[in-house]
Amino acid sequence: MTDDITTTDRQEDRDTGLSRLLTGRADVDFIGRSRQFGLITLALVLISLAALGIRGLNFSIEFTGGSSFVEEGATQEFSVDDIEAALTDLGVTGAIVQVVDDGRGAQVSTPAISEISGVDDLEVAAAIEELTGGEVSVSTIGPRWGDAVTEQAVRGLIVFLVLVIAYITFRFEWRMAVSAVLTLLHDVIITIGLYALIGFTVSPSTVIAILTILGYSLYDTVVVFDRITEDSEKLTSVSTTSYGQLANGALNNVLVRSLSTSITSVLPVASLLFVGANLLGAATLSDLALALFIGMTVGTYSSIFIATPLLVWLKEKDPKFAELKERAERGGATA
Repeated sequence: MTDDITTTDRQEDRDTGLSRLLTGRADVDFIGRSRQFGLITLALVLISLAALGIRGLNFSIEFTGGSSFVEEGATQEFSVDDIEAALTDLGVTGAIVQVVDDGRGAQVSTPAISEISGVDDLEVAAAIEELTGGEVSVSTIGPRWGDAVTEQAVRGLIVFLVLVIAYITFRFEWRMAVSAVLTLLHDVIITIGLYALIGFTVSPSTVIAILTILGYSLYDTVVVFDRITEDSEKLTSVSTTSYGQLANGALNNVLVRSLSTSITSVLPVASLLFVGANLLGAATLSDLALALFIGMTVGTYSSIFIATPLLVWLKEKDPKFAELKERAERGGATA
């Protein structure tokens, strides 16, 4: 008898929150706390929209037009301040200067030189070469190229959302399609809002990354919806379990899978961002990795805290599921 009690106690000691999570037995009340999560989400969306309206986005020269100067073989020591001072002497303002490759290279982006000063690109390149002791390559981009990229990105987003609605409606139902699309729009708004709030540069790589993370976020959401659809087949008109309770159980069951997918996806991106771009000086990776890192993190949050609660809210507008909810609440009160 004593041995049985001791064994039970040990099992209870090992039955921690982490062990329940890892074995698919987590019991977090996501649906019951959906109001709190909704308020947090609403606040984040309002902050993002305010940042977009007040600060706007910091577009790279690919969108605004301008000149790019790249130094890859410097033989003299120089700093960002040195280059900025040289450009100011030429009357060039608003330049973005980066020193890369441990001081052996530099990347300088400026608005269209002809529009802000009386000098040309060659004079600016010569001033940079004098500081760095190397040869500077120059490229000029017009704003029309950025307009074309923006137009294509918007078209791609619209086509993507239409296909998402069609597929999820056909595979599951229209309420799940609406929930998924609103979740995706949330991801885009929060990601872009964070860029506006902090002032990160929006480049073509950023646009590509944002379109990429939509597919990632959608995958996570569909995994949860598939489990909910499978479990909801058990519901009948006399069930004492509400749709919200069933959805909450399904979400807890796949929670470890969602978190594992997110962690294994975010870690390589974090390596690109913090190791490849910052420590190793691969600056060309930074725009892509930054947007992926932010978007994947936001997508993980939305697939857990937004998509399913939103689906439950829509489903329980249906009288049949509203009745199940009332019955489940009465049963809980009686118990």
